[in-house]
Amino acid sequence: MRKKATLLMACLLAAPLIALGAEPVDLQMVTRIRDEGLNRSKVMDTAAVLSDEIGPRLTGSPAYTRAAAWTRDTLAEFGLVNAHLETFDFGRGWTFSYVNVRMTKPDVVPLDALPKGWSAATDGAVTGSVMKVTIEKEEDFEQYRGTLAGKILLLEPQASIPRRERAEEADGELFQRYSEDELAKLVEFPISDRAAADARRRYGRNFGLAKKRVEFFSSEGALATIEPSSRDALLLRLGGTNSYAVGQNPGPPALVLAVEQFNRIGRLLAKGKEIELEINVQTRFYEDDTKVANVVAEIPGTDPKLKDEVVMLGAHLDSWHPGTGATDDAAGCSVAMEAVRILKALDIKPRRTIRIALWAGEEEGLRGSRAYVAEHFASRPAVDDPAERDLPEFMRRGGPLQFKPAWTKLAAYFNLDNGSGKIRGIYAQENVAVRPIFAAWLAPFADLGADTVTLRRTGGTDHQSFDGVGLPGFQFIQDGLDYRTRTHHTQADTYERLSGPDLKQASVIMASFVYHAAMRDEMLPRKPVPPDSPRPQREGTGPHDPHGLPPARAAAPQNRRPPAQP
Repeated sequence: MRKKATLLMACLLAAPLIALGAEPVDLQMVTRIRDEGLNRSKVMDTAAVLSDEIGPRLTGSPAYTRAAAWTRDTLAEFGLVNAHLETFDFGRGWTFSYVNVRMTKPDVVPLDALPKGWSAATDGAVTGSVMKVTIEKEEDFEQYRGTLAGKILLLEPQASIPRRERAEEADGELFQRYSEDELAKLVEFPISDRAAADARRRYGRNFGLAKKRVEFFSSEGALATIEPSSRDALLLRLGGTNSYAVGQNPGPPALVLAVEQFNRIGRLLAKGKEIELEINVQTRFYEDDTKVANVVAEIPGTDPKLKDEVVMLGAHLDSWHPGTGATDDAAGCSVAMEAVRILKALDIKPRRTIRIALWAGEEEGLRGSRAYVAEHFASRPAVDDPAERDLPEFMRRGGPLQFKPAWTKLAAYFNLDNGSGKIRGIYAQENVAVRPIFAAWLAPFADLGADTVTLRRTGGTDHQSFDGVGLPGFQFIQDGLDYRTRTHHTQADTYERLSGPDLKQASVIMASFVYHAAMRDEMLPRKPVPPDSPRPQREGTGPHDPHGLPPARAAAPQNRRPPAQP
């Protein structure tokens, strides 16, 4: 049934193109790309260096600096030109070198815990009694005033753990691939009332309350805070404290504890038992240089009329610290690097310039890609609004878009950042005009499991920085594998969780998409211009230039995954 539906959809999509000329697909080049990428792949070699040799790559850390230099040099070795680092102001870096947490009363038990990114250190090993604290609104602060000094604070209510009755059910929940029915459902476009504005206000309130909570705990002399991991089976899933600014008070040391152990402590406290913990956390801030770098390199265009236009691809180079950042997102970086390696190995001569970018600061709110887009393509000036200042930077609306000349010259941006799973299709970001184009480009890869184009939007990856200013930015649909259930921001995010066959498949599809975008006569069509922004004009052209198409309204971020919480 699925095959019939897919065939019918293909016919329907192709029908309006017959009169205009079907989207050309260079099948000979696709064959060469498949041969190089499937039979002589280097993708796992690249992933091994990033995840095993360099390891976790927090933005601004020494490891991130090494990763940026290595990827720049490797791209140059692949034959790309203009391989360089582009810096932007981020804030201070951070690493941790030691953590030890154990219960010392009512019995002695080692505990599984890690500090959140940009957490403060303890002054050696410190011991304190545990106190449960629940603050849901500002009025809740007063009841704890004068009671927190020397205490270790349990911050959340009891966490629920899903029960798995049989081993086969557990495997099915932990390791996920799209079924044919699920992909068919993904193609359907839901029409619903969006609560983006309400969600934005709610997140803003929570963000502001979290900042005040940190300041309150610090002023009251709390020893440390402990939150539960959002994964079970002793997996520690965590992010950061948002204490990136030089001189900012990070508050007491902030730890995430295995949920099973967190719940045990909570149950004992509920019975009136005295709980005592010993904590030793050693961290370091790097404040000498607040700039970090995106990595950029190119395959130059060769068509005199089109070489100034650019097709981009990328992924984020930074990671969190529990694991080695393999599936998030050494996988995406390795695929993007392999895609351009394939194209260089085939000695292609693209009409447009192909540019790869590996981003810093994605985990802190798409910081690297947003800085790059603001520098090269378009930005929104800050608005003097207290309500906006209370939001994290990536959620602030800003004023009307201000366009740079290069805005009219970006043909497309393709991103990969959903783990190690194979590509199953692509999100068209509500751009109806690109759907038949992408369907044609995917057709040669149906045998590899990629044939879905959905008009739905997706969020939480660097394509949003482009889409948010009206540029055609896209994220591929990927099989989840155990990305959402096990590896995402946990200590299980290691090389062992990478799927070599899936990354090879993704590499050839990304290479083919980039190649066809670089070779087609026109850039990809764009969505409408926001009414509060002037229409940009291509340099040396009038307002009717076909490339000066209007951009999309920049919406509030619709995050696929929660951003780092304070």
